[in-house]
Amino acid sequence: MKIEVTPTENINAEITLPGDKSISHRALIIGSLAEGETKIHNFLSSEDTLSTLNILNSIGASIKQISEDEVIVEGKGKDNFIEPSNVLNAKNSGTTMRLMMGVLSAQNFYSVITGDDSLRERPMKRVIDPLSKMGGRFFARKNGEFAPITILGTKDISPIVYKTPVASAQVKSAILLAALYAKGETQVIEPAKSRDHTERMLKYFGADITQKDTTVVIQGLTKNLEGREFFVPGDLSSASFFIVAALITKNSTLLIKNVGINPTRTGILSVLKMMGADIKIINEKTLNNEPVGDLLVKSSSLKGVEIKGEMIPLIIDEIPILAIAATQAKGKTTIKDAKELRYKETDRIRAITRELKKLGIDILEKEDGFDIIGNQKIRGNCTCESYNDHRIAMSLAIAGLIADNPIEIDNFECVNISFPEFTEIFEKIRSI
Repeated sequence: MKIEVTPTENINAEITLPGDKSISHRALIIGSLAEGETKIHNFLSSEDTLSTLNILNSIGASIKQISEDEVIVEGKGKDNFIEPSNVLNAKNSGTTMRLMMGVLSAQNFYSVITGDDSLRERPMKRVIDPLSKMGGRFFARKNGEFAPITILGTKDISPIVYKTPVASAQVKSAILLAALYAKGETQVIEPAKSRDHTERMLKYFGADITQKDTTVVIQGLTKNLEGREFFVPGDLSSASFFIVAALITKNSTLLIKNVGINPTRTGILSVLKMMGADIKIINEKTLNNEPVGDLLVKSSSLKGVEIKGEMIPLIIDEIPILAIAATQAKGKTTIKDAKELRYKETDRIRAITRELKKLGIDILEKEDGFDIIGNQKIRGNCTCESYNDHRIAMSLAIAGLIADNPIEIDNFECVNISFPEFTEIFEKIRSI
C-alpha cells in the first residue's frame, strides 16, 4: 500500500493512544504463567502482539480477545503448558521470539519457533547463550544464531548469575521468565539499565524480584503467580511520532492522554528536552506498578545534540523519529554507539540515511549512527521506501507534515505490525 502525505499548517488536538506494545506482550505471557483470571484493558491488538497470543494458545494457554482492546487470560499456572503440534510462528516480532524462548526453554517438551524473512535474519545467540547456561538446549541456523530455532526444553532449569554484554530488555526478560522455573536465585547484571516492564509486572503478579541499579534478582517460584486486573498504558514509543509532529509544526499544541512514563522509557522525552522541546507531564499516577501521565506538547525551536553511550538503550526504538526532529534543529545532531540499529526490522541506520537524502537532508552515515545537519527544508516531491519497517514508515509520514511538497511512502501497511491505529490518529491531528 502506497500513501501520500501532504503538508499541514499546524496541529491542535487531544488524542489517546493504543496500549504499549512491550507491556501488552508481557501481560499475555505473565498472565498465562499465573493462576486465575487476568483481564487486560487497553491491549494493543497488532500483528506483533497477536503473534504472542497465538503462540501461547498453541502451547495450551487459554486467551480470548473479547474486544479490540480487551483480553481475558484464564491462567492455569506455569506448569500447564503442552507441546505444540506445529511450528510456532513469531512472524515479525522479535519480542515474541526472544521472550517465548525463555518460557519454552523451561518446558519439558520439544518446540520449534520461526518468523518471517526479516526475523529469521535477526541474531538470537544473545538469548540462546544465557538460556543454554541455565540448561536449555537449542539448535539454530548459521552456527546456532538464527531462526528457525529448535528448543529441547527441560524442567531442570538452573539459576544463574549472568552479565549481559549489552543492555537489552528482551535478553533480560527471557532470562527472568526462565528463572521462574529455577530452584533458587537468578541475577541479571547489565552494563546499563534497560526497560524494566518485565520486572515491574512480575512483582505486580506476585514474584519475589528486586532491582538495584543495573542488577535484577529473582527467586524461582515456589507457588504460582496470581492473575490480576491489568491496564496497559498508552505507548510512549507510539506517542513519540506525534510528539515530534507537534514540536516541528508551527503554532501547534497537542495533549496526549494516559501515556506510560516509565523512567526506562522516557529517554525520548529527556533527549527532546535537551534539544529544547516544550513538553510537560501532567496528571501523573501509578497503575499496576507502572507510572502513567498526560503529555502536553507545544511547537518548539530545537537545537542539535550528541546522543551516545548509556542513553542509546533507552531510546533505541525512537531514533528514527529523533532523526526527523534533528532535521529541524539548529546545528548538528550526532547519534553514535547505536550499531544495534542495523539489526532491527531492517538496517535502520542505512534506511534513515537513504530516505532522508531523498528528502534533501544533509546526513552522513556512520557504522554506529549518523550525523544530521539541522535547520533544513524537507523537499518532498518524491517516493520514499518503508523497508517494511513500521518505525521508518511512521517517521517518514511525520516528515511529510512539514515538507515543501507531498511525499509518497511505499509499503505503508507495515505500520500494522505495531500501530494499526496510526493512520486514523495521524489524520485526526491534521484535521482538527
